[in-house]
Amino acid sequence: MAIFKEFGSDDIKTSKSFLNQLIDIVTTDISSSTSRRKYQVFVTGGLGPGVTSSLFQTVFDQDFTLQTANAIFDMTVGFATGSELVVNENPTIDSNGKYLFSSTTLMMREKLDIYRLMAQNLLGDANEEFTVNNASTVFPIKEAVFICFKRLFARDQIKRETFALRYNPSASASPTGGNLAKVGNPTTKILTDINSSTNKLFTFGGQVSTVVDSATSSNPIGVLFIDRGVLVLDVSRAFGQIEPLSGVIDAITSLGVDPNFTGSLKSLLVSGSIDDIVDHLASTRFSGSDETAITFQNITNINSTLFFARLTADEFNYSSNPTYVDTDSRIRVIDEGQEETQKSFTFITSLGLYDASDNLLAVAKVSRPVQKDADRDITLKVRLDY
Repeated sequence: MAIFKEFGSDDIKTSKSFLNQLIDIVTTDISSSTSRRKYQVFVTGGLGPGVTSSLFQTVFDQDFTLQTANAIFDMTVGFATGSELVVNENPTIDSNGKYLFSSTTLMMREKLDIYRLMAQNLLGDANEEFTVNNASTVFPIKEAVFICFKRLFARDQIKRETFALRYNPSASASPTGGNLAKVGNPTTKILTDINSSTNKLFTFGGQVSTVVDSATSSNPIGVLFIDRGVLVLDVSRAFGQIEPLSGVIDAITSLGVDPNFTGSLKSLLVSGSIDDIVDHLASTRFSGSDETAITFQNITNINSTLFFARLTADEFNYSSNPTYVDTDSRIRVIDEGQEETQKSFTFITSLGLYDASDNLLAVAKVSRPVQKDADRDITLKVRLDY
């Protein structure tokens, strides 16, 4: 039978450590339609063939139809009920609290619901508004772009002062797939959470970093919930609002689409579907290249339990393996004729961890067999990470 020894309180220790991993997301993963997956769960009725749209899109690190593709983040938009885009439409509210908008808008209730959902999860109150602040002023985020990083990449936390995002505040001049664009050359802006280690903020959703324009650190653009891996960008501060856009969007008309949309980003946010908006932001605000679009370091917390198996000189020098003795129950020896003088010894190759009912829970293997005899005190350390 196996040889058992009970661990004492001094033989078990716990510790914590962490592991950092650098994440680099290239622009082509975001801008390419083959690496953005849509989930068309919204369908309109009424005039024409109707409009279908996703409530969010998922960005993958390659063609999402491949089995090796990994989901990087989800991207969507939402409005606060106090947004001017909502107020200016003069919606009516029925007896059930349901917002009713004119037929010139699209998915406004869904955009409100997404904002409320994110506020509930990150702020603890669906009716609360996201805010971003510099040293002296607090700005409400009433129209937001939400980028929710997947657990595979965000892990337990995004490390402070490692986040950076490169994008074009203005739309590019050469859209793909008929997405909206404007004439002109876009300028690149880099956002970062610099100084977030000294100005630490906390909310219901955990730790928060303020994301600012790297060229003007006093200009806040959004907030990063580093424990949740969620970036909230203020549309009014991150993107040009009044630059003219033109292209094709979905709309509720007799034709099903409006082939000659002309307007600004503000009008697109109101009259476009969520797919229209995400397609526009993803395909025209990020150039289709291998340049870095988003980068950060994540943190994986590692909790460890250390078991110290202390084997004294008189312990574990005998094996329960039946071949350890001969037919006369005498210990087999290496040198014939030394049966009376040969000391018993073993080679330890593994160590089992059992519960109080002698059920095997884990097995630890040594890198090479360790000799154990009466002349040796040995301590084996077993580390369990979780």
